[in-house]
Amino acid sequence: MYSKEEAFQKKKDFWVSYGGYMKLQMNAEGERINWINYKTGVKGIYFRTNVDRKFAEVMIQVDHPDPDFRQMIWEQLEEYEIVLQGYLGEDWIWTAQDFDDDGKEISTIKIRLENVSIFRDTDWPTIITFLKERMINLDEFWCDHKESFEIFK
Repeated sequence: MYSKEEAFQKKKDFWVSYGGYMKLQMNAEGERINWINYKTGVKGIYFRTNVDRKFAEVMIQVDHPDPDFRQMIWEQLEEYEIVLQGYLGEDWIWTAQDFDDDGKEISTIKIRLENVSIFRDTDWPTIITFLKERMINLDEFWCDHKESFEIFK
């Protein structure tokens, strides 16, 4: 068991390691970007990564403060479901009505890798590969189709 400070440091070490690894990866448009804090440029659309003691996940999170806008963004994503799946190459879980850690209503499209832990250094290569592949695929989709979402800026 880790103390609060040790757990914080372990998580920090993981994200520094992941960030350093991804720093070498250009996006689909050949630009350097911050893969940990991916900016879509559209309010309410976020690409998130999360790792804890039981799983790693990558998600598209729609959390526009205006529920009507959130619904319109979600419907736009649904229009692109088959296209997005072509980029991702796997089935992700689509949840129109989800909740974030603070209980705020959001919509998510996500995939999880179970039975890995940020606290096991031996899991880090598997986790990093999982995150990297999916973030690169999301980035390729976004670079090709972001114009269709710019109406929500």
